[in-house]
Amino acid sequence: MLDVSHLTTSFDLPTGPAPAVEDVSFEVRTGETLCLVGESGSGKSVTALSIMRLVQPPGRIVSGAVRFKGRDLLTLSESAMRDVRGAEIALIFQEPMTALNPVFTVGDQIAEALLVHKKATRREARQRAVELLEAVRMPNPKSRVRSYPHQLSGGMRQRVLIAIALACRPSLIIADEPTTALDVTVQAQILDLLREMRSAFRLSLLLITHDLGVVAEMADRVAVMYAGRIVEQGPMRAVLRSPQHPYTRGLIASLPGALPGRLKAIEGTVPRLGAWPAGCAFHPRCADRFEPCTGQPPGDFLLAPEHMAKCYLHQDKPTPVQATQPDARHDADR
Repeated sequence: MLDVSHLTTSFDLPTGPAPAVEDVSFEVRTGETLCLVGESGSGKSVTALSIMRLVQPPGRIVSGAVRFKGRDLLTLSESAMRDVRGAEIALIFQEPMTALNPVFTVGDQIAEALLVHKKATRREARQRAVELLEAVRMPNPKSRVRSYPHQLSGGMRQRVLIAIALACRPSLIIADEPTTALDVTVQAQILDLLREMRSAFRLSLLLITHDLGVVAEMADRVAVMYAGRIVEQGPMRAVLRSPQHPYTRGLIASLPGALPGRLKAIEGTVPRLGAWPAGCAFHPRCADRFEPCTGQPPGDFLLAPEHMAKCYLHQDKPTPVQATQPDARHDADR
């Protein structure tokens, strides 16, 4: 469905170009959920914006390919790309209050998605807006279609964004931290809704999150991102049960109840943009670092079928591969 290959996106700072996403490769297969996980500042949202070609200056896509159903999105004209956005690939933004227009009703905003892509007449679009709100389990959809965003709760606004995303029946939805601003009960409802919509509409889902609980509940496969690079990638169960990168192990150990006693935190913070360390960017925070880590960034070491990690701890194992391209089989075993 989606094949991202060696994607690099950089920001032009006064001190020079600073890559926010560097040599990132992954794929999203038909009907699956891939979770892209990592701390804030690791490059997850920039990756999503790069796929949609929505990176704003001073950001720019430097190199790589983003193939969707065989077409490289980075080579399309802006007019052709507008036909892809919303109709074939939909993006659910992190904060619904800023993503929705405050001066239009939610029904008008859902209808607009259909009208822009010529999927319905104005009258049909209005009726479809009600049906979509009903599909995402909005209470009293016939009344809520006339509501403005400020009149809705956070969970309701997130349902509206999901309805807009589903309006044109896209093949792929990219959800950027869709539950971050919601309380725990509403988070569970939204995740249930995304899972239900994926099944009902036969969607592929790229879910961006920093919550490993969401990963365990939603993912078929997971890609762990740190300082603009994917440091580990594989089937969800393999990555969570047997993490092969020190950063992944640190994330799992920091979960409440993961280890007996006090919470175990990863020392330090994600380096700021433009100040990434040489070699493996995680080495200043890594208890397992040794001499090679400060030199060149490690390649991808294949550790098990479809399970890869960028870490010199595995340098005596199979030769590094240059692209993280697992085979085309869908991993149905969760």
